[in-house]
Amino acid sequence: MANAAWASRKDARDAVVAARGAFAGWSAATAYNRGQVLYRVAEVMEGRAAQFAEEVAAGEGLSAAKARAAVDAAVDRWVWYAGWTDKLASVLGGTNPVAGPFFDFSVPEPSGVVAVLAPQRSSLLGLVSVLAPVLATGCTAVVVSSHDRPLPAITLSEVLATSDVPGGVANLLTGDAGEIGPWLAEHDDVDGIDLAGSTGTAAMELERSAAGSLKRVLRAPSEEPDWTADPGLSRMTPFLETKTVWHPIGV
Repeated sequence: MANAAWASRKDARDAVVAARGAFAGWSAATAYNRGQVLYRVAEVMEGRAAQFAEEVAAGEGLSAAKARAAVDAAVDRWVWYAGWTDKLASVLGGTNPVAGPFFDFSVPEPSGVVAVLAPQRSSLLGLVSVLAPVLATGCTAVVVSSHDRPLPAITLSEVLATSDVPGGVANLLTGDAGEIGPWLAEHDDVDGIDLAGSTGTAAMELERSAAGSLKRVLRAPSEEPDWTADPGLSRMTPFLETKTVWHPIGV
């Protein structure tokens, strides 16, 4: 169908640099603003739904109707996570009872740069389902797309570039996760890694590599999940860290 770029370790290194540079601005943006940006991605993506459907149908061997349903679900997934951006602090944070005249608050905050190995079979819905939660938390992402089905990722990168996502916040690489994944797992400037697109022994080796720099790790599933299911909060909480603030009452 087409030729896709084969990302190298240098490309991955440059992507990490870009993600780290964008983290301060993205994490400091208001949760409401991040939600509006993700909602804008959904709007732009919906405008190219026909193109996405053709690429999904060709890459995954789906009928036109099933491919369009996958695209619609991916658009809805952006909207779903956009709605959570300004609710996470209320659901995951709280006020802690303490002895003494103090306010004590625990709040979830983004942990930093997250590497994501995208699902290999679900080239669009699976990809969105692992990228959107990372961005919703305020983290920045370096994503390695499906090896055999990269075209939806390329089109999605165009959508991200032409919507309101700041440069460097989402970095998509087309290539081999088996080649790039170990390097990202060892990288000291990557704070977390999602192993959704890795399996078996390879996933175990990536976990060992990630342990060297104390990364947050979202483990690989035993088999590729049903990406149409309700995602819940399970893909956001691993890349948030809880911070506690004390403040004297009346000061």
